[in-house]
Amino acid sequence: MNELDLLLTYKCNYECDHCFVYSSPDSEGVMKISDIREIIKEAKKIRTIEWIIFEGGEPVLYYPIMLWGLKEARKAGYKTGFITNSYWATSVEDAKEWLKPISRIGVSDVVISDDVFHYGKEEENLAKYAYEAARDLGLPVSKITIEDPKKYLISREWEGKPVREGAVLFKGRAVEKLVEGLPRKPWHEFDKCLDEDFSNQKRVHIDPLGYVHVCQGVTMGNMKKTSLHVLFETFNPHEHPICGSILKGGPAELVRKYNVEHEEGYVDECHLCYCARLKLRKRFPEILAPDQMYGVIS
Repeated sequence: MNELDLLLTYKCNYECDHCFVYSSPDSEGVMKISDIREIIKEAKKIRTIEWIIFEGGEPVLYYPIMLWGLKEARKAGYKTGFITNSYWATSVEDAKEWLKPISRIGVSDVVISDDVFHYGKEEENLAKYAYEAARDLGLPVSKITIEDPKKYLISREWEGKPVREGAVLFKGRAVEKLVEGLPRKPWHEFDKCLDEDFSNQKRVHIDPLGYVHVCQGVTMGNMKKTSLHVLFETFNPHEHPICGSILKGGPAELVRKYNVEHEEGYVDECHLCYCARLKLRKRFPEILAPDQMYGVIS
Protein backbone atom coordinates (compact mmCIF):
# COMPACT_ATOMS: atom_id res chain seq x y z
CA MET A 1 0.00 0.00 0.00
CA ASN A 2 1.61 3.25 -1.05
CA GLU A 3 -1.21 5.76 -1.63
CA LEU A 4 -3.96 7.37 0.42
CA ASP A 5 -6.64 9.14 -1.61
CA LEU A 6 -8.54 11.57 0.59
CA LEU A 7 -12.11 12.31 -0.45
CA LEU A 8 -11.95 15.80 1.00
CA THR A 9 -15.66 16.25 0.33
CA TYR A 10 -18.54 14.47 -1.35
CA LYS A 11 -19.92 17.83 -2.46
CA CYS A 12 -19.40 18.92 -6.07
CA ASN A 13 -20.72 21.82 -8.11
CA TYR A 14 -21.44 19.33 -10.90
CA GLU A 15 -23.65 16.24 -10.93
CA CYS A 16 -22.05 14.14 -13.66
CA ASP A 17 -23.77 11.03 -14.99
CA HIS A 18 -20.60 8.94 -14.68
CA CYS A 19 -19.81 9.84 -11.05
CA PHE A 20 -19.27 6.67 -9.04
CA VAL A 21 -19.41 8.42 -5.66
CA TYR A 22 -22.74 10.15 -6.43
CA SER A 23 -21.33 13.64 -5.86
CA SER A 24 -23.62 16.62 -6.33
CA PRO A 25 -24.24 20.13 -4.96
CA ASP A 26 -26.52 18.51 -2.35
CA SER A 27 -24.01 15.94 -1.11
CA GLU A 28 -22.82 16.22 2.47
CA GLY A 29 -19.55 15.37 4.20
CA VAL A 30 -16.38 17.46 4.40
CA MET A 31 -13.06 16.59 6.06
CA LYS A 32 -11.81 18.85 8.80
CA ILE A 33 -8.21 19.88 9.40
CA SER A 34 -8.23 17.57 12.42
CA ASP A 35 -9.19 14.63 10.16
CA ILE A 36 -6.34 15.33 7.76
CA ARG A 37 -3.89 15.78 10.62
CA GLU A 38 -4.90 12.38 12.02
CA ILE A 39 -4.54 10.69 8.62
CA ILE A 40 -1.02 12.10 8.15
CA LYS A 41 -0.09 10.94 11.66
CA GLU A 42 -1.45 7.45 10.99
CA ALA A 43 0.27 7.30 7.60
CA LYS A 44 3.62 7.52 9.41
CA LYS A 45 2.74 4.36 11.35
CA ILE A 46 1.90 2.46 8.16
CA ARG A 47 5.40 3.18 6.78
CA THR A 48 4.72 2.15 3.16
CA ILE A 49 2.71 5.26 2.23
CA GLU A 50 4.37 7.48 -0.38
CA TRP A 51 1.46 9.50 -1.80
CA ILE A 52 -1.39 11.54 -0.34
CA ILE A 53 -3.90 12.71 -2.96
CA PHE A 54 -6.86 15.04 -2.46
CA GLU A 55 -10.01 14.44 -4.46
CA GLY A 56 -13.78 14.40 -4.04
CA GLY A 57 -16.35 15.46 -4.99
CA GLU A 58 -14.54 18.64 -5.89
CA PRO A 59 -11.78 19.35 -3.36
CA VAL A 60 -11.15 22.91 -4.56
CA LEU A 61 -14.58 23.86 -3.18
CA TYR A 62 -12.76 23.78 0.16
CA TYR A 63 -9.61 25.40 -1.16
CA PRO A 64 -8.08 26.63 2.16
CA ILE A 65 -8.47 23.17 3.71
CA MET A 66 -7.04 21.43 0.65
CA LEU A 67 -4.14 23.90 0.61
CA TRP A 68 -3.45 23.22 4.29
CA GLY A 69 -3.54 19.47 3.65
CA LEU A 70 -1.20 19.66 0.67
CA LYS A 71 1.25 21.74 2.68
CA GLU A 72 1.20 19.48 5.76
CA ALA A 73 1.45 16.26 3.73
CA ARG A 74 4.38 17.71 1.79
CA LYS A 75 6.04 18.80 5.04
CA ALA A 76 5.61 15.24 6.35
CA GLY A 77 7.57 13.93 3.36
CA TYR A 78 4.81 12.66 1.09
CA LYS A 79 4.30 13.16 -2.62
CA THR A 80 1.06 15.06 -3.05
CA GLY A 81 -1.53 15.89 -5.65
CA PHE A 82 -5.16 16.72 -6.26
CA ILE A 83 -7.88 16.00 -8.82
CA THR A 84 -10.17 18.80 -9.99
CA ASN A 85 -12.92 19.60 -12.48
CA SER A 86 -11.42 23.13 -12.92
CA TYR A 87 -14.65 25.02 -12.24
CA TRP A 88 -12.44 27.78 -10.83
CA ALA A 89 -10.36 28.31 -14.00
CA THR A 90 -12.44 31.04 -15.62
CA SER A 91 -9.42 32.14 -17.69
CA VAL A 92 -5.74 31.21 -17.87
CA GLU A 93 -4.83 34.38 -15.99
CA ASP A 94 -7.36 33.67 -13.24
CA ALA A 95 -6.39 30.01 -13.03
CA LYS A 96 -2.79 31.01 -12.34
CA GLU A 97 -3.91 32.97 -9.29
CA TRP A 98 -5.58 29.84 -7.91
CA LEU A 99 -2.54 27.70 -8.67
CA LYS A 100 0.26 30.00 -7.49
CA PRO A 101 -0.12 29.11 -3.77
CA ILE A 102 -0.06 25.42 -4.74
CA SER A 103 3.00 26.01 -6.89
CA ARG A 104 4.78 27.61 -3.94
CA ILE A 105 4.02 24.59 -1.74
CA GLY A 106 5.09 22.17 -4.45
CA VAL A 107 2.99 19.19 -5.56
CA SER A 108 3.83 16.05 -7.51
CA ASP A 109 0.62 15.76 -9.52
CA VAL A 110 -2.22 18.01 -10.67
CA VAL A 111 -4.93 15.97 -12.39
CA ILE A 112 -7.61 17.71 -14.44
CA SER A 113 -10.88 16.15 -15.58
CA ASP A 114 -11.41 17.10 -19.21
CA ASP A 115 -14.16 15.24 -21.02
CA VAL A 116 -17.70 15.45 -22.35
CA PHE A 117 -19.19 14.73 -18.92
CA HIS A 118 -17.68 17.93 -17.55
CA TYR A 119 -17.53 20.13 -20.64
CA GLY A 120 -19.70 19.51 -23.69
CA LYS A 121 -18.81 20.65 -27.15
CA GLU A 122 -20.91 23.80 -26.83
CA GLU A 123 -19.49 24.82 -23.45
CA GLU A 124 -16.44 26.87 -22.61
CA ASN A 125 -13.81 24.35 -21.54
CA LEU A 126 -12.38 25.57 -18.25
CA ALA A 127 -10.18 22.47 -17.98
CA LYS A 128 -8.10 23.74 -20.89
CA TYR A 129 -7.45 27.02 -19.05
CA ALA A 130 -6.43 25.14 -15.91
CA TYR A 131 -4.13 22.84 -17.86
CA GLU A 132 -2.40 25.74 -19.64
CA ALA A 133 -2.01 27.69 -16.40
CA ALA A 134 -0.51 24.69 -14.60
CA ARG A 135 1.99 24.14 -17.41
CA ASP A 136 2.95 27.81 -17.47
CA LEU A 137 3.67 27.62 -13.72
CA GLY A 138 5.79 24.49 -14.14
CA LEU A 139 3.39 22.25 -12.24
CA PRO A 140 3.29 18.53 -13.12
CA VAL A 141 -0.14 18.23 -14.74
CA SER A 142 -2.11 15.49 -16.47
CA LYS A 143 -5.68 14.86 -17.59
CA ILE A 144 -8.36 12.27 -17.01
CA THR A 145 -10.56 11.82 -20.05
CA ILE A 146 -13.59 9.59 -19.53
CA GLU A 147 -15.02 8.46 -22.85
CA ASP A 148 -18.69 8.26 -23.81
CA PRO A 149 -19.42 4.58 -23.04
CA LYS A 150 -21.75 4.17 -26.02
CA LYS A 151 -18.93 5.12 -28.38
CA TYR A 152 -16.30 3.03 -26.62
CA LEU A 153 -18.21 -0.17 -25.88
CA ILE A 154 -19.64 -0.37 -29.37
CA SER A 155 -16.63 0.77 -31.41
CA ARG A 156 -13.87 -0.18 -28.92
CA GLU A 157 -11.97 2.91 -30.00
CA TRP A 158 -10.85 5.79 -27.79
CA GLU A 159 -11.33 9.33 -28.99
CA GLY A 160 -9.13 10.75 -26.27
CA LYS A 161 -5.78 9.66 -24.87
CA PRO A 162 -6.33 9.50 -21.13
CA VAL A 163 -3.33 9.41 -18.83
CA ARG A 164 -5.28 7.23 -16.43
CA GLU A 165 -8.72 5.63 -16.28
CA GLY A 166 -10.46 6.34 -19.60
CA ALA A 167 -13.48 4.06 -19.34
CA VAL A 168 -16.58 4.71 -17.28
CA LEU A 169 -16.68 2.60 -14.13
CA PHE A 170 -20.22 1.28 -13.94
CA LYS A 171 -20.93 1.86 -10.29
CA GLY A 172 -22.74 4.66 -8.53
CA ARG A 173 -24.63 7.13 -10.70
CA ALA A 174 -23.22 5.59 -13.89
CA VAL A 175 -25.42 2.52 -13.31
CA GLU A 176 -28.48 4.73 -12.94
CA LYS A 177 -27.72 6.99 -15.91
CA LEU A 178 -25.52 5.27 -18.49
CA VAL A 179 -26.17 1.52 -18.85
CA GLU A 180 -29.33 1.72 -20.96
CA GLY A 181 -28.73 0.52 -24.52
CA LEU A 182 -25.18 -0.73 -23.90
CA PRO A 183 -24.12 -4.24 -24.92
CA ARG A 184 -24.12 -6.82 -22.12
CA LYS A 185 -22.46 -10.15 -21.34
CA PRO A 186 -23.78 -13.09 -19.29
CA TRP A 187 -23.34 -12.45 -15.56
CA HIS A 188 -21.39 -15.67 -14.94
CA GLU A 189 -18.58 -14.55 -17.27
CA PHE A 190 -17.52 -11.82 -14.84
CA ASP A 191 -15.26 -14.07 -12.79
CA LYS A 192 -12.51 -11.50 -12.09
CA CYS A 193 -12.27 -7.94 -10.82
CA LEU A 194 -10.27 -5.98 -13.38
CA ASP A 195 -10.24 -2.71 -11.45
CA GLU A 196 -8.83 -3.62 -8.01
CA ASP A 197 -6.54 -6.36 -6.71
CA PHE A 198 -7.47 -6.71 -3.06
CA SER A 199 -4.63 -9.15 -2.42
CA ASN A 200 -2.11 -6.53 -3.52
CA GLN A 201 -3.82 -3.29 -2.56
CA LYS A 202 -2.02 -0.21 -3.90
CA ARG A 203 -4.27 2.49 -2.47
CA VAL A 204 -7.36 3.18 -0.39
CA HIS A 205 -9.83 6.03 -0.37
CA ILE A 206 -10.69 7.69 2.95
CA ASP A 207 -13.91 9.65 3.06
CA PRO A 208 -15.10 12.50 5.33
CA LEU A 209 -17.09 10.05 7.46
CA GLY A 210 -13.96 8.03 8.24
CA TYR A 211 -14.70 5.04 6.00
CA VAL A 212 -11.62 3.45 4.43
CA HIS A 213 -12.55 2.12 0.99
CA VAL A 214 -10.63 -0.64 -0.77
CA CYS A 215 -12.99 0.07 -3.65
CA GLN A 216 -15.57 2.85 -3.57
CA GLY A 217 -18.41 1.54 -1.43
CA VAL A 218 -16.46 -1.47 -0.11
CA THR A 219 -14.73 -0.67 3.16
CA MET A 220 -12.20 -2.28 5.48
CA GLY A 221 -13.69 -0.30 8.37
CA ASN A 222 -13.97 3.20 9.75
CA MET A 223 -10.93 5.06 11.08
CA LYS A 224 -13.11 7.08 13.45
CA LYS A 225 -13.79 3.79 15.25
CA THR A 226 -10.51 1.93 14.67
CA SER A 227 -7.14 3.59 14.02
CA LEU A 228 -6.11 3.63 10.38
CA HIS A 229 -2.86 1.74 10.95
CA VAL A 230 -4.74 -0.96 12.90
CA LEU A 231 -7.24 -1.33 10.04
CA PHE A 232 -4.30 -1.85 7.68
CA GLU A 233 -2.61 -4.36 9.97
CA THR A 234 -5.74 -6.45 10.52
CA PHE A 235 -7.22 -6.33 7.01
CA ASN A 236 -7.29 -9.81 5.47
CA PRO A 237 -8.85 -9.57 1.99
CA HIS A 238 -9.41 -13.33 1.74
CA GLU A 239 -11.51 -13.33 4.93
CA HIS A 240 -13.38 -10.13 4.08
CA PRO A 241 -16.99 -11.06 3.20
CA ILE A 242 -16.98 -9.05 -0.03
CA CYS A 243 -13.33 -8.98 -1.11
CA GLY A 244 -12.86 -12.69 -0.36
CA SER A 245 -15.64 -13.72 -2.72
CA ILE A 246 -14.41 -11.39 -5.46
CA LEU A 247 -10.85 -12.72 -5.13
CA LYS A 248 -12.17 -16.27 -5.41
CA GLY A 249 -14.32 -15.80 -8.48
CA GLY A 250 -15.04 -12.16 -9.24
CA PRO A 251 -18.43 -10.48 -8.93
CA ALA A 252 -20.04 -13.69 -10.21
CA GLU A 253 -18.84 -15.50 -7.08
CA LEU A 254 -20.36 -12.74 -4.93
CA VAL A 255 -23.70 -13.51 -6.59
CA ARG A 256 -23.29 -17.27 -6.11
CA LYS A 257 -22.09 -17.19 -2.50
CA TYR A 258 -24.92 -14.99 -1.24
CA ASN A 259 -27.56 -16.19 -3.70
CA VAL A 260 -28.14 -12.65 -4.96
CA GLU A 261 -31.06 -12.11 -7.29
CA HIS A 262 -29.67 -10.92 -10.62
CA GLU A 263 -30.31 -10.17 -14.27
CA GLU A 264 -28.90 -12.35 -17.01
CA GLY A 265 -26.55 -9.75 -18.44
CA TYR A 266 -24.41 -6.82 -17.30
CA VAL A 267 -22.23 -4.25 -19.05
CA ASP A 268 -19.05 -5.14 -17.16
CA GLU A 269 -17.62 -6.46 -13.89
CA CYS A 270 -18.26 -3.22 -12.00
CA HIS A 271 -21.88 -3.19 -13.11
CA LEU A 272 -22.56 -6.69 -11.76
CA CYS A 273 -20.58 -6.05 -8.57
CA TYR A 274 -22.35 -2.79 -7.80
CA CYS A 275 -25.82 -4.25 -8.41
CA ALA A 276 -25.01 -7.24 -6.19
CA ARG A 277 -23.69 -4.98 -3.44
CA LEU A 278 -26.85 -2.88 -3.53
CA LYS A 279 -28.79 -6.00 -2.60
CA LEU A 280 -26.31 -6.99 0.13
CA ARG A 281 -26.18 -3.66 1.98
CA LYS A 282 -28.66 -4.66 4.70
CA ARG A 283 -26.57 -7.76 5.38
CA PHE A 284 -23.26 -5.85 5.56
CA PRO A 285 -24.18 -2.27 6.53
CA GLU A 286 -20.77 -1.32 7.95
CA ILE A 287 -18.83 -2.80 5.03
CA LEU A 288 -20.99 -1.63 2.12
CA ALA A 289 -21.02 2.00 3.18
CA PRO A 290 -21.73 4.87 3.37
CA ASP A 291 -25.18 5.66 1.97
CA GLN A 292 -23.62 8.39 -0.20
CA MET A 293 -21.78 5.80 -2.31
CA TYR A 294 -25.09 4.12 -3.10
CA GLY A 295 -27.10 7.20 -3.97
CA VAL A 296 -28.89 7.49 -0.63
CA ILE A 297 -28.46 11.19 0.17
CA SER A 298 -30.36 12.77 3.04
